[in-house]
Amino acid sequence: MAIKRFAITVFSIVFSLGAIAADTTPSESAPSWQADAQKEIKANNYDAAIKTLLAANQPNSADWNNLLGYAQRKKTPPDLAAAERYYQAALKIDPKHRGALEYYGELFLMKNDLAGAEQMLARLNKACFLPCEEYRDLKDAIAKYKAKK
Repeated sequence: MAIKRFAITVFSIVFSLGAIAADTTPSESAPSWQADAQKEIKANNYDAAIKTLLAANQPNSADWNNLLGYAQRKKTPPDLAAAERYYQAALKIDPKHRGALEYYGELFLMKNDLAGAEQMLARLNKACFLPCEEYRDLKDAIAKYKAKK
């Protein structure tokens, strides 16, 4: 029975690693557009990341939509309406996309919508079989937001 539980745990961990966050290092198997956009994002070159992503034109990819949403939200000045559209598109494609759930929650906080952020946190809680970085990050962002209010 212990071996079966261990196998289920390992499978769940591996399975849960699918969705990428915008601020992570791209994997070697990532498409070139994704790796290029993530490098630009890591360097805070959000306009360049947006150009790279738009040139790739991958609207059926949850990762593509998540990265575009992130870059739109982080650029100066941010385009929150565009970011929201891309996060919604990512979550329509993959309702459990952890990166999009975290970042959409952060967008809600930028819009002073605590209830919306908490809804994303609840969805992340279900999407993460084990505690995950995206859940912890959004939970911390919500706590900081509440402390400021």
